[in-house]
Amino acid sequence: MSEGGKTARSDLLGGAGWAGFGLLIVTEALRMDRFTSMGATLYTMPGFVPGIIGSLITLLGAVLMLRGWQRSRAEGKSPDASTSTEPVVNRRVGFTLALSLVYAGALLGRAPFWLVTGLFVVAFTWLFAPEGQPAARRLVAAVIAGIVTSAVVTVVFQHVFLVRLP
Repeated sequence: MSEGGKTARSDLLGGAGWAGFGLLIVTEALRMDRFTSMGATLYTMPGFVPGIIGSLITLLGAVLMLRGWQRSRAEGKSPDASTSTEPVVNRRVGFTLALSLVYAGALLGRAPFWLVTGLFVVAFTWLFAPEGQPAARRLVAAVIAGIVTSAVVTVVFQHVFLVRLP
């Protein structure tokens, strides 16, 4: 299969996955309590922001699917006629899932938020830095990104949004 065929197929599959994930977010946002008995308005309801984010993820997933479909039509091939043995979940997606699960499922709430978030950003930045970059530069950039991100997120959530962090 040509490189374009792989891209078209991965765009279709990836777009479908993102669109489905976005719809799941929207569904769960609509199920959240609206607190109308407490005088909440549309903009102060807990599901408002997740619903918008889920809607945008759904829209962008649909755009990605459309792009893949257009590419497959331009090549004159059926996108599902692939005999590629390329895994659906590649190495980067696997690392992202593993890091996210360790961060949200195992560490968050068991250690200080600022520390866990900083370590997550350091690990993520280290893993996904350009491969040709020297190791020392990757490490310095990852540590700086972790410290800055952790500090900004902690300060903004605790002092601007007045949210108690785990």
